[in-house]
Amino acid sequence: MHPEHDSWMALALGEARRATDTGDVPIGAVVLGPDGTVLGTGRNEREASGDPTAHAEVLALRTAAAARRDSGHDDGWRLEDCTLVVTLEPCAMCAGAIVLARVPRLVFGAWDPKAGACGSVFDVVREPRLNHWVEVFPGIREQECAEVLTGFFRAHRG
Repeated sequence: MHPEHDSWMALALGEARRATDTGDVPIGAVVLGPDGTVLGTGRNEREASGDPTAHAEVLALRTAAAARRDSGHDDGWRLEDCTLVVTLEPCAMCAGAIVLARVPRLVFGAWDPKAGACGSVFDVVREPRLNHWVEVFPGIREQECAEVLTGFFRAHRG
């Protein structure tokens, strides 16, 4: 773990908490540039947008790629010097997007034993047959990230 992982996760947790404003599952994500600058943020917006692909990670990657493109940084979509920080282990769709965006580092909070694709159920980001692999830093502020989710589901299942 790097010292900045904790503070970066605080940013992702802030995004996660804002997701509950629209009734979405509280998952948040942040993409950071090589100097630690926030390039993109995202929070689950499936309920808000009616879009099944509106996961926090996908939205953060899209925002970061657009910021890169707008700043004249090559084509924008290659985030090969960035770090993605997310409160929950990414699913298969998001793990695939991380690989396709060429993100070299993934920091996540809570493990997802039902649908995680970065080491628990699957390990898409380190699949040797793919053309890109991701360094994974799991369990950052794990309990806090898990509590945000369990609190949300407890309230909704009442």
